[in-house]
Amino acid sequence: MIRFIISVTFLLLFLILGLPVELALFIIGKFNLPLRDKLSQACVKFGCSTVIVISGTNVIVNGLENIPDDTASLFVGNHNSYFDILISYTLMKRPTGYIAKKELSKAPSLNVWMLLIRCLFIDRKDIKQGMKTILKAVEYLKSGINIFVFPEGTRSKDGKMLPFKEGSMKMAEKSGCPIIPVAISNTATMFEDHFPRITKETVVFTFGKPIYTKDLSGDDKKHLGQYTQNVIQDLIDNVNRPLLK
Repeated sequence: MIRFIISVTFLLLFLILGLPVELALFIIGKFNLPLRDKLSQACVKFGCSTVIVISGTNVIVNGLENIPDDTASLFVGNHNSYFDILISYTLMKRPTGYIAKKELSKAPSLNVWMLLIRCLFIDRKDIKQGMKTILKAVEYLKSGINIFVFPEGTRSKDGKMLPFKEGSMKMAEKSGCPIIPVAISNTATMFEDHFPRITKETVVFTFGKPIYTKDLSGDDKKHLGQYTQNVIQDLIDNVNRPLLK
């Protein structure tokens, strides 16, 4: 329980004390957007890394060599925990925005930090707004900013992946960027499985080989979400789980 209390206290302080920093970053962005991106990324990485240290988590990472250095990528992962986001962000080299549910756009200070690191808010019930979000994400990808998406649309409650929403994969098709499958294991055991306690755990993140839509068969391209989900499931079964035994 003490880890939970310390984590929440730190996050509240980060959000409150970060208000003037957010203002300064917005001003910097008016004159030098790449610098704003770099500074925003450093600040958020610091916040995420601190919470991970407080949690006592041991993170095993595989496949970083599969992430291209010369282009932005669409990262697609399974989703079991809030810690999926915190840990994955610390592993990103270039500016990376996440596709987030619209409700988070109303969270004071947090919503500003999310905008500063190029997160996009989506209303899955509004098809027109959802398409605008996807097109904005395509714009980001073409400009060199990674996008990270969890196509299940919500966190799995039992560790089994929910069906991937095919609309999420349009970003790769329209931008021509590679898809990096991300297999995430054991994060729910840190927190969600015994809320509100945070426990020390070993978690595994595996980045699979890039998937280029132009190289896929017509059927796989048509069902790109299912294809990517199968790749992630294979990584979970054959890479992640043996490491957790």
